Amino acid sequence: MGGGFSSPFKHPQMKLFLRLILIATVYFSSRAMGQIHQYQEAYRPQLHFSPGAHWINDPNGMVYIDGSYHLFFQYYPGGTTWGPMHWGHATSKDLVHWKELPIALYPDSLGYIFSGSAVVDSNNTSGFGKDGKYPLVAIFTHHDSKGEKAGTETFQNQSLAYSLDQGQSWTKYAGNPVLKNPGIRDFRDPKVMWYAEQKKWIMTLATKDHITFYSAPDLKNWKKESEFGLTVGAHGGVWECPDLFPLKLNGKTYWVLIVNLNPGGPNGGSATQYFVGHFDGHEFVPVDTRIRWIDYGPDEYAGVTWSNTGSRKLFLGWMSNWNYANEVPTEKWRNAMTIPRELQLRQSDSGILVTSMPAKELYKNAAGMAITLTNVKLNRHLDLSKYTGSLKNQYVLKVNFARIQDCSVHLVSESGDKLTIGFDKAKNRYYIDRTNAGIIDFHKGFAGRFYAPRLTSSKSADLTLVVDKSSIELFADGGLSVMTAIFFPKANLEKLILESQTEVTIQKLQITGLKSIWKN
Repeated sequence: MGGGFSSPFKHPQMKLFLRLILIATVYFSSRAMGQIHQYQEAYRPQLHFSPGAHWINDPNGMVYIDGSYHLFFQYYPGGTTWGPMHWGHATSKDLVHWKELPIALYPDSLGYIFSGSAVVDSNNTSGFGKDGKYPLVAIFTHHDSKGEKAGTETFQNQSLAYSLDQGQSWTKYAGNPVLKNPGIRDFRDPKVMWYAEQKKWIMTLATKDHITFYSAPDLKNWKKESEFGLTVGAHGGVWECPDLFPLKLNGKTYWVLIVNLNPGGPNGGSATQYFVGHFDGHEFVPVDTRIRWIDYGPDEYAGVTWSNTGSRKLFLGWMSNWNYANEVPTEKWRNAMTIPRELQLRQSDSGILVTSMPAKELYKNAAGMAITLTNVKLNRHLDLSKYTGSLKNQYVLKVNFARIQDCSVHLVSESGDKLTIGFDKAKNRYYIDRTNAGIIDFHKGFAGRFYAPRLTSSKSADLTLVVDKSSIELFADGGLSVMTAIFFPKANLEKLILESQTEVTIQKLQITGLKSIWKN
């Protein structure tokens, strides 16, 4: 009996195979490490979506389909300042961790690809479906830069593209544009929804400084229904990026019309206003005409909601301001999105208001157990830095006051940079002060204190602060008063200090550390 064992590792083919495996392992490991390193750049948000590189602005085409949230966005792959617009693309299963995908839509002979929306055409009204597959349809503005330079008034028109593989690839409709400009210089940003009662699509379109509603049975043949906003709302600048959707309050359906405005925001520059009212498939009629804002801070704009999410309305905005978006001191990437927020209606002393709170999914990314303190006496000064020093500016702070008084929250770095969030009882308003929060000299109006009115008469109050490397989002009184601000500290603002003019009782204080969304 004889015979020997011949090791496969001695065969040339096996050696080559193992060598290729080793090369691939090293390549993909180094690539993964490079991506992690990339997202550790100075000021890079760790809780918010930002592209790997280059310029980003408005969220576009947000749609939920088969377990994935799709985020398309205004993107310029050629640099870190605004340029010829494309639609970038990212997806998420949980609204927290995002995967950036190849560019979805490129400029073409009809122009740049400006903002718009995407819908699931489950009934194949467009006819784009094939072999039993229903299409995902993008509706966007073609912006003809040559026509603009030539001085025409018709350089913005509405067009379609469709996908049969859940947004992985797109085909532009041969009949573009489907809605031609009647002679309005600012004619853009279509937000489309299915109005089931009348079996038609409704397009909400920004037209100069007001809104025009259109309808179509098939996403292709549009007719004008009505106009809204010529004499109501804030008119400090052009209206952009609208949205229209229903929300229920006490069993009754109301319609919310979002209109982004630039300039003319409550703290200067761009911001998101809204109206609550009724819509019958033809006209929008507000319940009142008071000017109201989704976010009073300087750095939320172009905010709209995801489509195809049922009764839950999830909102996302661009986290910057046109006053300085091209100038902020980042190197390889520029600008980011807010965290996703859930919108609801609430009856208040001043009418029916929209509340905005962090989507619950944010807390699924917690780094360990939350730190909870109860019945805390804030007697002028309370240092909580021992709880936040290791959290790397990635946490949520919740504070519940038994009785609201003058108070402030300070985020401070070892180098002395300080961001302050507070409440001024005499003027009944919240504020964010970034005057001393780091680099401010890139734009004259960047430094300052920004305000939001308190919109409830309740003596108690609650604050939720979402803290990231270079941003703060304040949600007060259950989301009635919301503020977003970016900042650029020289070092992490790791110290957390609370101050008050008089003794204040904190019923409950909770700090929840959050993991970086780029490492999971």
